[in-house]
Amino acid sequence: MADLKKNPFVAEDGREIVLKADHLCIQFGGLKAVDDVNLSIRRGELYGLIGPNGAGKTTVFNLLTGVYKPTSGRFFLCGKDLTGKAPAEINRCGIARTFQNIRLFGNLTVAENVMVGLGNQIPCSLFESMFRLPRHFKAEAEYRKKAMELLEVFHLAEYADHLAQNLPYGKQRKLEIARAMATNPTLLLLDEPAAGMNPNETQELMDVISFIRQRFGITILLIEHDMRLVSGICEQLTVLNFGTELAKGDTASVLNDPNVIKAYIGE
Repeated sequence: MADLKKNPFVAEDGREIVLKADHLCIQFGGLKAVDDVNLSIRRGELYGLIGPNGAGKTTVFNLLTGVYKPTSGRFFLCGKDLTGKAPAEINRCGIARTFQNIRLFGNLTVAENVMVGLGNQIPCSLFESMFRLPRHFKAEAEYRKKAMELLEVFHLAEYADHLAQNLPYGKQRKLEIARAMATNPTLLLLDEPAAGMNPNETQELMDVISFIRQRFGITILLIEHDMRLVSGICEQLTVLNFGTELAKGDTASVLNDPNVIKAYIGE
Protein backbone atom coordinates (compact mmCIF):
# COMPACT_ATOMS: atom_id res chain seq x y z
CA MET A 1 0.00 0.00 0.00
CA ALA A 2 1.35 3.42 -0.94
CA ASP A 3 2.31 5.68 1.93
CA LEU A 4 -0.09 8.49 2.62
CA LYS A 5 1.32 11.87 1.66
CA LYS A 6 2.69 13.68 4.72
CA ASN A 7 0.67 16.72 5.78
CA PRO A 8 3.05 19.72 5.48
CA PHE A 9 1.23 21.50 8.30
CA VAL A 10 1.63 18.77 10.91
CA ALA A 11 4.96 18.28 12.67
CA GLU A 12 6.53 14.88 13.26
CA ASP A 13 5.30 14.94 16.87
CA GLY A 14 1.72 15.42 15.64
CA ARG A 15 1.42 19.09 16.62
CA GLU A 16 -0.06 21.57 14.18
CA ILE A 17 2.40 23.85 12.41
CA VAL A 18 1.02 27.34 12.99
CA LEU A 19 3.60 29.26 10.95
CA LYS A 20 5.28 27.74 7.92
CA ALA A 21 7.58 29.93 5.85
CA ASP A 22 9.07 28.38 2.72
CA HIS A 23 12.14 29.88 1.03
CA LEU A 24 11.33 33.50 1.87
CA CYS A 25 13.42 36.01 -0.05
CA ILE A 26 13.28 39.75 -0.55
CA GLN A 27 15.61 41.83 -2.66
CA PHE A 28 16.03 45.61 -2.57
CA GLY A 29 17.84 46.55 -5.75
CA GLY A 30 20.93 44.36 -5.81
CA LEU A 31 20.78 43.56 -2.09
CA LYS A 32 19.20 40.35 -0.84
CA ALA A 33 18.01 41.38 2.63
CA VAL A 34 16.47 37.96 3.30
CA ASP A 35 17.60 34.94 1.32
CA ASP A 36 15.94 31.50 1.53
CA VAL A 37 14.62 31.65 5.10
CA ASN A 38 12.48 28.73 6.25
CA LEU A 39 10.49 28.56 9.49
CA SER A 40 8.29 25.85 10.93
CA ILE A 41 6.74 26.81 14.26
CA ARG A 42 4.40 24.48 16.10
CA ARG A 43 1.27 25.45 17.99
CA GLY A 44 2.08 26.80 21.45
CA GLU A 45 5.79 27.06 20.74
CA LEU A 46 7.97 29.96 21.86
CA TYR A 47 10.43 30.41 19.03
CA GLY A 48 13.35 32.82 18.80
CA LEU A 49 14.78 34.58 15.74
CA ILE A 50 18.21 35.94 16.59
CA GLY A 51 21.31 37.29 14.90
CA PRO A 52 23.65 40.27 14.79
CA ASN A 53 22.38 43.76 13.93
CA GLY A 54 21.43 43.99 10.26
CA ALA A 55 20.97 40.23 9.92
CA GLY A 56 17.45 40.59 8.43
CA LYS A 57 15.34 39.69 11.48
CA THR A 58 12.94 42.64 11.40
CA THR A 59 12.72 42.29 7.61
CA VAL A 60 11.37 38.76 8.17
CA PHE A 61 8.74 40.24 10.52
CA ASN A 62 7.85 42.81 7.88
CA LEU A 63 7.36 40.01 5.36
CA LEU A 64 5.17 38.02 7.75
CA THR A 65 2.97 41.03 8.49
CA GLY A 66 2.56 42.31 4.93
CA VAL A 67 4.69 45.44 5.25
CA TYR A 68 6.88 43.96 2.51
CA LYS A 69 5.90 41.45 -0.15
CA PRO A 70 8.47 38.70 -0.70
CA THR A 71 10.41 38.59 -3.95
CA SER A 72 9.96 34.83 -3.77
CA GLY A 73 8.76 32.22 -1.31
CA ARG A 74 5.51 31.83 0.63
CA PHE A 75 4.26 31.72 4.18
CA PHE A 76 1.22 30.09 5.76
CA LEU A 77 -0.71 30.55 9.00
CA CYS A 78 -2.46 27.33 10.06
CA GLY A 79 -2.29 26.15 6.46
CA LYS A 80 -3.68 29.36 4.93
CA ASP A 81 -1.44 31.08 2.41
CA LEU A 82 -1.06 34.73 3.46
CA THR A 83 1.71 35.64 1.02
CA GLY A 84 1.15 39.09 -0.47
CA LYS A 85 -1.87 39.92 1.70
CA ALA A 86 -2.31 43.42 3.13
CA PRO A 87 -1.26 44.03 6.77
CA ALA A 88 -4.85 44.52 7.97
CA GLU A 89 -5.97 41.26 6.41
CA ILE A 90 -3.00 39.37 7.86
CA ASN A 91 -3.86 40.78 11.28
CA ARG A 92 -7.50 39.70 10.93
CA CYS A 93 -6.29 36.21 10.00
CA GLY A 94 -4.38 35.97 13.27
CA ILE A 95 -0.87 37.52 13.17
CA ALA A 96 -0.14 40.43 15.49
CA ARG A 97 3.14 42.17 16.25
CA THR A 98 4.98 44.68 18.37
CA PHE A 99 7.78 46.93 17.12
CA GLN A 100 11.43 47.57 17.86
CA ASN A 101 10.55 51.19 18.61
CA ILE A 102 7.41 51.46 20.73
CA ARG A 103 4.42 52.65 18.69
CA LEU A 104 1.72 53.52 21.18
CA PHE A 105 -0.90 56.25 20.83
CA GLY A 106 0.74 58.50 23.41
CA ASN A 107 -2.17 60.92 23.78
CA LEU A 108 -4.70 58.14 24.37
CA THR A 109 -5.14 56.46 27.71
CA VAL A 110 -3.76 53.03 28.50
CA ALA A 111 -7.26 51.53 28.24
CA GLU A 112 -7.97 53.33 24.95
CA ASN A 113 -4.78 51.92 23.41
CA VAL A 114 -5.98 48.39 24.15
CA MET A 115 -9.50 49.25 22.93
CA VAL A 116 -8.01 50.20 19.56
CA GLY A 117 -6.77 46.62 19.23
CA LEU A 118 -10.27 45.32 19.89
CA GLY A 119 -11.74 47.29 17.01
CA ASN A 120 -12.23 44.36 14.63
CA GLN A 121 -13.94 42.09 17.15
CA ILE A 122 -17.10 43.89 18.28
CA PRO A 123 -19.34 44.97 15.36
CA CYS A 124 -20.42 48.59 15.22
CA SER A 125 -20.91 50.50 11.98
CA LEU A 126 -19.50 53.93 11.20
CA PHE A 127 -23.07 55.26 11.00
CA GLU A 128 -23.86 53.97 14.50
CA SER A 129 -20.67 55.49 15.88
CA MET A 130 -21.13 58.88 14.17
CA PHE A 131 -24.65 59.30 15.48
CA ARG A 132 -23.88 57.63 18.80
CA LEU A 133 -26.74 55.17 18.55
CA PRO A 134 -27.39 52.67 21.39
CA ARG A 135 -25.33 49.95 19.71
CA HIS A 136 -22.31 52.29 19.77
CA PHE A 137 -22.49 52.66 23.55
CA LYS A 138 -22.99 48.92 23.98
CA ALA A 139 -19.90 48.20 21.84
CA GLU A 140 -17.88 50.81 23.73
CA ALA A 141 -18.81 49.21 27.06
CA GLU A 142 -17.75 45.80 25.74
CA TYR A 143 -14.46 47.26 24.50
CA ARG A 144 -13.78 48.75 27.91
CA LYS A 145 -14.59 45.53 29.74
CA LYS A 146 -12.34 43.40 27.51
CA ALA A 147 -9.57 46.00 27.67
CA MET A 148 -9.66 45.97 31.47
CA GLU A 149 -9.48 42.16 31.50
CA LEU A 150 -6.30 42.30 29.40
CA LEU A 151 -4.82 45.08 31.51
CA GLU A 152 -5.35 42.92 34.60
CA VAL A 153 -3.33 40.15 32.95
CA PHE A 154 -0.47 42.58 32.31
CA HIS A 155 -0.74 44.22 35.76
CA LEU A 156 -1.60 47.54 34.13
CA ALA A 157 -5.21 47.97 35.27
CA GLU A 158 -4.31 50.66 37.81
CA TYR A 159 -2.95 52.79 34.95
CA ALA A 160 -6.05 52.39 32.75
CA ASP A 161 -6.89 56.12 32.71
CA HIS A 162 -3.30 57.37 32.49
CA LEU A 163 -1.97 58.66 29.19
CA ALA A 164 0.17 56.00 27.54
CA GLN A 165 3.04 58.46 27.06
CA ASN A 166 3.26 58.94 30.83
CA LEU A 167 3.92 55.28 31.61
CA PRO A 168 7.45 54.18 32.56
CA TYR A 169 9.33 52.62 29.66
CA GLY A 170 8.96 49.01 30.82
CA LYS A 171 5.19 49.39 31.24
CA GLN A 172 4.91 50.95 27.77
CA ARG A 173 6.51 47.79 26.41
CA LYS A 174 3.96 45.65 28.23
CA LEU A 175 1.12 47.87 27.01
CA GLU A 176 2.21 47.39 23.41
CA ILE A 177 2.06 43.61 23.90
CA ALA A 178 -1.38 43.94 25.54
CA ARG A 179 -2.64 45.94 22.55
CA ALA A 180 -1.33 43.28 20.16
CA MET A 181 -3.03 40.59 22.25
CA ALA A 182 -6.29 42.53 21.98
CA THR A 183 -6.50 41.57 18.30
CA ASN A 184 -6.87 37.92 19.43
CA PRO A 185 -3.89 36.56 17.49
CA THR A 186 -2.97 32.97 16.80
CA LEU A 187 0.66 34.02 16.32
CA LEU A 188 2.29 36.89 18.22
CA LEU A 189 5.48 38.46 16.84
CA LEU A 190 7.58 40.33 19.41
CA ASP A 191 10.34 42.54 18.01
CA GLU A 192 13.02 43.04 20.70
CA PRO A 193 10.53 43.29 23.58
CA ALA A 194 13.32 43.64 26.19
CA ALA A 195 15.13 46.49 24.39
CA GLY A 196 15.98 49.26 26.85
CA MET A 197 14.82 47.34 29.91
CA ASN A 198 16.79 46.89 33.11
CA PRO A 199 17.33 43.34 34.49
CA ASN A 200 14.29 43.51 36.81
CA GLU A 201 12.03 44.67 33.98
CA THR A 202 13.44 41.96 31.71
CA GLN A 203 12.67 39.26 34.27
CA GLU A 204 9.13 40.59 34.69
CA LEU A 205 8.73 40.58 30.90
CA MET A 206 9.92 36.96 30.69
CA ASP A 207 7.31 36.01 33.27
CA VAL A 208 4.57 37.87 31.35
CA ILE A 209 5.48 36.25 28.01
CA SER A 210 5.51 32.77 29.55
CA PHE A 211 2.22 33.46 31.33
CA ILE A 212 0.30 34.71 28.27
CA ARG A 213 1.53 31.78 26.20
CA GLN A 214 0.21 29.38 28.83
CA ARG A 215 -3.03 31.24 29.55
CA PHE A 216 -4.04 31.98 25.96
CA GLY A 217 -2.40 29.00 24.25
CA ILE A 218 -0.71 31.39 21.88
CA THR A 219 2.28 30.74 19.61
CA ILE A 220 5.09 33.30 19.90
CA LEU A 221 7.96 34.25 17.59
CA LEU A 222 10.36 36.78 19.04
CA ILE A 223 13.42 38.73 18.00
CA GLU A 224 15.76 39.48 20.85
CA HIS A 225 19.38 40.38 21.60
CA ASP A 226 19.19 39.66 25.33
CA MET A 227 20.61 36.14 25.46
CA ARG A 228 19.46 35.69 29.05
CA LEU A 229 15.87 36.15 27.90
CA VAL A 230 16.38 33.98 24.81
CA SER A 231 17.94 31.11 26.74
CA GLY A 232 15.36 31.46 29.50
CA ILE A 233 12.16 31.13 27.48
CA CYS A 234 12.79 30.08 23.86
CA GLU A 235 12.48 26.41 22.92
CA GLN A 236 13.79 26.63 19.37
CA LEU A 237 15.94 29.17 17.54
CA THR A 238 16.81 30.25 14.05
CA VAL A 239 19.94 32.39 13.69
CA LEU A 240 20.23 34.79 10.75
CA ASN A 241 23.43 36.35 9.48
CA PHE A 242 23.52 38.62 6.44
CA GLY A 243 19.95 37.57 5.59
CA THR A 244 20.62 33.83 5.49
CA GLU A 245 20.15 31.02 8.00
CA LEU A 246 23.28 30.37 10.01
CA ALA A 247 21.89 27.77 12.41
CA LYS A 248 18.61 26.41 13.73
CA GLY A 249 17.46 23.90 16.32
CA ASP A 250 16.92 23.64 20.06
CA THR A 251 18.07 26.68 22.02
CA ALA A 252 20.96 25.14 23.96
CA SER A 253 22.53 23.54 20.87
CA VAL A 254 22.23 26.70 18.78
CA LEU A 255 23.69 29.01 21.42
CA ASN A 256 26.70 26.69 21.77
CA ASP A 257 27.28 26.46 18.01
CA PRO A 258 30.78 27.82 17.23
CA ASN A 259 29.48 29.54 14.08
CA VAL A 260 26.83 31.37 16.10
CA ILE A 261 29.38 32.45 18.72
CA LYS A 262 31.68 33.69 15.98
CA ALA A 263 28.90 35.70 14.33
CA TYR A 264 28.13 37.46 17.61
CA ILE A 265 31.58 38.06 19.09
CA GLY A 266 34.05 37.46 16.25
CA GLU A 267 37.03 35.14 16.09
